[in-house]
This record gives sequence, structure tokens and C-alpha cells, in this order.
Amino acid sequence: MDANTTKQSLLNKLKTMAKKLKTNLIVMYLAYRDPRVPMFTKIFAICVVAYAFSPMDLIPDFIPILGYLDDLILVPLGVYLALRLFPKEVLEEYRSKAEVQRKLGKPKNWIAGTLIIVFWIALAVWFGWYFYGRLKFG
Repeated sequence: MDANTTKQSLLNKLKTMAKKLKTNLIVMYLAYRDPRVPMFTKIFAICVVAYAFSPMDLIPDFIPILGYLDDLILVPLGVYLALRLFPKEVLEEYRSKAEVQRKLGKPKNWIAGTLIIVFWIALAVWFGWYFYGRLKFG
């Protein structure tokens, strides 16, 4: 096996994993409203789905290494944990519906995006206030 074949194989595996992740997010997006889903699972799933579908990241991608940490670790880990909390019969029921939704494109969650923007603005204001207080003379 040469290097190009290995790269193609790895790339195909990553594409498959990304497609599965997107599908699982849509399954959770559709299934969390089901009355058979426990309340804790609903809340956890809403948080994971809202963050994943948010147009903004908690850690912006331009920050080296940390910027992609949420996309590579936090979102897949959240999806994995949330899927384990759902009743199996509910997930199976919504998998076919999720495939149709995936073809239409992923929904955007502007509420989560707005909350993340507010978080960063509040953090910037706090840092500004903190450093202004430290640098004030007399």
C-alpha cells in the first residue's frame, strides 16, 4: 500500500465519520421533542444540537489549535454522549426522517449563535474594565 492509497483511505474514513456525525445531529434535532425522551436527555441534546448548528463557535477557528478543538472533540463527544442517553427505539424511528432532512441542509441556530456573541462581548467588556482599573493612575 503506497502513501496515496493510505491518504485516500484516511480521507474516505474522515468523510464517512463527518457524514455520520451530521446525520446523528439531525436525528437528535428531530428526536428530542419526542415525549418518550427523558427531560435530562432533551436538555442535553438541545445544548449539543444548538451549539453544533450555531453559526458561531465558542472558540473562534482563527485561534491556533484551540479554534478547531470544539469541532474535532467537543461536538463529537457531545453527540456520542447524547446518543447514549436517548431510548434506542426513538433514535431508530427518527433515522429515516433525518436522512431526508440532511439532504435539505442543516438548520442554523441563531439563538445559540447570539448567545455565543453575547458571551464574547461580555468577556471583552470585562477584560477592558479589568485592565482599565489596573492601569488607572492615582
